Amino acid sequence: MSKTIALGWEEWLALPDLGLPAIKAKIDTGARTSALHAFDIEPFGSAAKPKVRFAVHPVPGREDLVIPCSAPVIDRREVTSSNGEAELRYVIETELSVDGRSWPIEVTLTDRGNMAYRMLLGRQALAEDVTVQPSESFLQPELSYDVYSSSRIKAAAPRRALRIAVLSREVGNYSTTRLVAEGEKHGHEVEVIDTLRCYMAINAMAPEVHYDGKRLPRYDAVIPRIGASITNYGTAVVRQFETLGTHCVNGSEGITASRDKLHAHQILARHRIGMPTTAFAASPHDTDNLMGLVGTAPLIVKLLESTQGKGVVLAETKKAAQSVIDAFRGLKASFLVQDFVKEAAGEDIRCLVIGSKVVASMKRTAGGDDFRSNLHRGGTAKSVRITKEEREAAIKAAKAFKLGVAGVDLLRAESGPKVLEVNSSPGLEGIEKASGKNIAGLIIEGIEKRALPRPVRARKG
Repeated sequence: MSKTIALGWEEWLALPDLGLPAIKAKIDTGARTSALHAFDIEPFGSAAKPKVRFAVHPVPGREDLVIPCSAPVIDRREVTSSNGEAELRYVIETELSVDGRSWPIEVTLTDRGNMAYRMLLGRQALAEDVTVQPSESFLQPELSYDVYSSSRIKAAAPRRALRIAVLSREVGNYSTTRLVAEGEKHGHEVEVIDTLRCYMAINAMAPEVHYDGKRLPRYDAVIPRIGASITNYGTAVVRQFETLGTHCVNGSEGITASRDKLHAHQILARHRIGMPTTAFAASPHDTDNLMGLVGTAPLIVKLLESTQGKGVVLAETKKAAQSVIDAFRGLKASFLVQDFVKEAAGEDIRCLVIGSKVVASMKRTAGGDDFRSNLHRGGTAKSVRITKEEREAAIKAAKAFKLGVAGVDLLRAESGPKVLEVNSSPGLEGIEKASGKNIAGLIIEGIEKRALPRPVRARKG
């Protein structure tokens, strides 16, 4: 039989499920319902499983200290406050902890910012073995607001249900469906947003993203799956989310740079990352000099905005290279000329980088006589063990583009790994099947680590 717990009219309590290890509460047996201070209250989730997310200032007078919370909604009811005002409030269930004892209670969410106590504990929340002594205060062990220091609160923070948007024009695409499935498996709400159907209100006071006639809600994270054909508009939408302070797995800057082959190779060169010798020129008078910078034939001639191996031509002789260059110039197309790495023998390595780690790698081999190993062009893939140098090159390349998730393609040359391309929207199907790893799940786990707002932040009034 458990011992009786005696509470005074004010006590230190804890709500561990919400990440609130210390909160000072008023114990009011005259009130039936308990209430917790909350602001930025926003419902999300399906009608069958509604959730609510909100933020709490646990320490009176400390509006810079913000604890983000989320919980399933169990009810929404009208509550009349002590001053006679009725308010429709969300009701959640959470664990109450007092001196090592815990039990579930129902709590309504309301803005108590002007109240001396961030929580009011009503009689409905009192267990049978709890007594209240109205003339006493702080009968239970004293807690401290020191627990809200950044390092401590991060370590103790519970997993919070996140609202995630996947920017994709292809709802049924393998990568998109896998991200949605894994996000929901982790208890998050994941929505697929058609990038081209987003439109933006751009102003200094309240920038917004709209979709289907409505303002989009606040998302904890956005996963951009921006196709090459809509790079300009897609990155504009990502920039708008960045302006709102949303965590974007890949930022607009990195996506834009990765799509422009010239810019991408200049970034690789700036960070001293190995790559095939590359040259670029605008004038037709510089064709021979351009090829001379790269070396002898065979050469690769590559359109600046080529994807999936399209617009990439192998010129096996100097004359063939001149013909291809003249043809591209006739189309007024921008292109690069690159050294052909013969020893790669139609194979390249795709490294999937999440954060600062290569989580999977596969070797892609060209199909038939094609020198391009892209899976979209009939290439095959299998898991491969990469070297330390290859791993370091892939991580360094992803960091150079400031990408949280990147597919880094490299060749195995005699002089070391040569990075061919950094892909900001890498497909998941090929590498998941080749490696047997749950890449989509690892992306969601990365978001869980990065998307949670810092416990302490400045709030502008």
